[in-house]
Amino acid sequence: MPKHIKKAQISVYLDPGIMKTLGAYAARRELSISAVVEAATASFLSPDADEQREAAISKRLDQQDRRLARLERDVGIGVETLALFIRFWLTTTPSLPEPATRAARADAGKRWDNFVVALGRRLSEGPKLRQEIPEDVEQRPSRN
Repeated sequence: MPKHIKKAQISVYLDPGIMKTLGAYAARRELSISAVVEAATASFLSPDADEQREAAISKRLDQQDRRLARLERDVGIGVETLALFIRFWLTTTPSLPEPATRAARADAGKRWDNFVVALGRRLSEGPKLRQEIPEDVEQRPSRN
């Protein structure tokens, strides 16, 4: 019959918030607090745990990097679209004579409201402009 090795007892001081969280976790898992602390300590001291933590952190950082790259691309598309539109509008729209300018200003609020409604519909229903633009577009020299 094998001998039973007695476990060593230690005293640890924990912050009340940590103790409350530990107790709740142990209760949810139907384990003793001692068993949870023993498993957590073993995991923390395990050489494999460091590698697993590093792999998990690396994976999360890679995901964040991809999300940031997509966000950077989308913002770039928005900025370039706006700049292209402004340049096009400024080069193709002639100045209005004074009586027509007053009439255009009077109509501007209604036109703005229609634009906002159309933008809202496009954003909620799609397709999004970024979906219409290929991911890998060959770079051409600019014609400035």
